Amino acid sequence: MDNPIKVAVAGARGRMGLEVVIAVHEAVGLELVAAIDRSQVGDDIGEIAGIGNIGVAIQTDLQSALESSKPDVVVDFTLPVSAMDNIRTALKSGVRPVVGTTGITVENENEVRELCSKTDIPCIIAPNFAIGAILLMEFAKQAAKYMPDVEIIEMHHEKKLDSPSGTALMTARKISEGRINRPIPAPQNLVEKIPGGRGAELDSTHIHSVRLPGFVASQAVIFGGPGQTLTLRHDSLDRKSFMPGVVLAVRKVMETEGLIVGLENLL
Repeated sequence: MDNPIKVAVAGARGRMGLEVVIAVHEAVGLELVAAIDRSQVGDDIGEIAGIGNIGVAIQTDLQSALESSKPDVVVDFTLPVSAMDNIRTALKSGVRPVVGTTGITVENENEVRELCSKTDIPCIIAPNFAIGAILLMEFAKQAAKYMPDVEIIEMHHEKKLDSPSGTALMTARKISEGRINRPIPAPQNLVEKIPGGRGAELDSTHIHSVRLPGFVASQAVIFGGPGQTLTLRHDSLDRKSFMPGVVLAVRKVMETEGLIVGLENLL
């Protein structure tokens, strides 16, 4: 039997991190070797995740955790302010990052791409790991060929810090790629009674962000045309919806090169 892929999880104590811990522990051919977080340091991550003692204690320093556990891959679900430092640390340590943290900018991606080239270590950054969300983005790109007028409403839990979501931004870029015709321009005398009333805008697509208790991650893409509308919608009702994509990315990053942005490039 081949050696298992050794995995570290950064942000292991977070909502997504705990799901990743469970998914990695249960996946055939993967082995959880390190958990990094700032809370409950020293406690067994398996006990916290509800899967029993697995002999992996939470550590607070990523660099020392990588040195001691020697993982093949580090999965990062942290915060935008720390994700880039974690990516730099991982690549310079020869560890492949799989990043689900949102808020990674185009400038950040360019830096990571250059680091991947210098270190010859691959990296995967995905705004969304849910297969259904990936399909939604691809369907939206196709629909934009025929219906260029579109707006996005993305809905997340109240604790999500960044807006618009990375998925919404990626969707807007896909729509821009798919358009053949430009959307109808806004009236010149458009009045926003409250600044931002029309939402954010990227590549002529308006994006509206909702942050409320009860949501995990949902997105509706609404196309409008003469006498008709078309709505594409995806709902993640549980964070487990992201785990098949995370496990896929962990396996794929072992055989890819450079930086890959978006799970759709692995399907």
